[in-house]
Amino acid sequence: MARDGDGPRPRPKQSDIDALIAELKEKFGDRASTSLAVREQHAQGFSFHDIMPADVVVTAKSEAEVQDIVAAAAAAGAPVIAYGTGTSVEGQLAALAGGVSIDVAEMNNIIEVNAEDMDVTVEPGVTRKQLNEYLRDTGLFFPIDPGADASIGGMAATRASGTNAVRYGTMRENVLGLRVVLADGRVIHTGGRARKSAAGYDLTRLFVGSEGTLGVITAVTLRLYGIPEAISSAVVCFDTLEGAVNAVIATIQWGIPIARIEFLDEVQIDAINRYSKLDYALKPTLFLEFHGSESGVKEQTERMGEICAEFGGGEFQWTTDAEQSARLWQARHDAAFACVALKPGSGAMATDVCVPISRLAECVLETRREIDAEGVVAPIVGHVGDGNFHVAFLIGPDDREGDLKIAGRLNKRLVERAIEMGGTSTGEHGVGQGKMAYMPLEHGEALDVMRDLKRALDPDNIMNPGKIFSL
Repeated sequence: MARDGDGPRPRPKQSDIDALIAELKEKFGDRASTSLAVREQHAQGFSFHDIMPADVVVTAKSEAEVQDIVAAAAAAGAPVIAYGTGTSVEGQLAALAGGVSIDVAEMNNIIEVNAEDMDVTVEPGVTRKQLNEYLRDTGLFFPIDPGADASIGGMAATRASGTNAVRYGTMRENVLGLRVVLADGRVIHTGGRARKSAAGYDLTRLFVGSEGTLGVITAVTLRLYGIPEAISSAVVCFDTLEGAVNAVIATIQWGIPIARIEFLDEVQIDAINRYSKLDYALKPTLFLEFHGSESGVKEQTERMGEICAEFGGGEFQWTTDAEQSARLWQARHDAAFACVALKPGSGAMATDVCVPISRLAECVLETRREIDAEGVVAPIVGHVGDGNFHVAFLIGPDDREGDLKIAGRLNKRLVERAIEMGGTSTGEHGVGQGKMAYMPLEHGEALDVMRDLKRALDPDNIMNPGKIFSL
């Protein structure tokens, strides 16, 4: 994949790396591993980028240990890459210049729940499912749902979102504060528990989405929400892709407070029918969910049914049964596995863009036409309530290089189209290595300001170098 700038950071001298490894092994014992299998596991994620392992993986159990690891790496001039659960998809975990991978999975304590204020502070290794299980008896929940059981620290670092974003927003709106270890070893606390502040620069938003290039997140304070009194799920198929997407646009413009609105094209529906043993019509389809009071949910569901009918929607199937709803959304979350099953032995190269809602139908239709013209299998699925959709290009097993070349060509056209429409190269996956080439097109001179911020906070470029942009 192309990268802008002067290329990746050079590796430190091997003698310095050897001394660093010896120091870390002495301090952390078996928690500092140089096993190739362990190092490769921590460098991969869900990505088609080359696996480039760190020189050593160290499991940290506290913020103080993260500080010690960063200090040792900085003294050796070695890069630092934070690792949570390894679910990133744009090559964020690759150690392009070697260095230290800090595994924070065991930093998984829920530090404080403030039920009356509806917020919680957690360590970065806490996963979203773990958090919601812990919160279950409080009547509260955390809604950001990227599909994978990602770590909260990783979700903050990549500015993740997911199926609930249309109602509850993304990590950007739901992180109230952070604790971060900087490249020079300082620990800073950004933000706080107040719901708004006009005091100084918004450093929290600077670190949310920075992909580990500015520091290592060691604690996150999150906004929580009350578990809805009633939940209704629905499925409706359409004769045309355009009809399905235009129904979404109308829903948003009407101001219906829908919680989830997911689009699946006919290729994706075929995949989940086979994988999840369902029998939906092979047509463009919307999966929907409504949250609120019983009367509010009923009213929203009925109005949504009317809107879908106006745009050629078929039978509007809805339910308040928790088991049926769980099955529906599990099928949606299993979409990536279902895609791969369409082409046994393949892997899915996932990409995403986000466009203004008024351009969504045009962008999705043009993307589908280009995929079909290339004759490749690439389902489209998306959180279309906020203009975000994904394409899963199936790579291999017969002609991996050829498939990657076609996917790269289609992905380039998709990203450029989205930016031209006033959108972004990535709505939620982040930049990593995969979207770096498009940063100048999307940000222009603002990219140089990002570089200036990076140099100010990380002058030696040790924090996950070679991601978002090169120095």
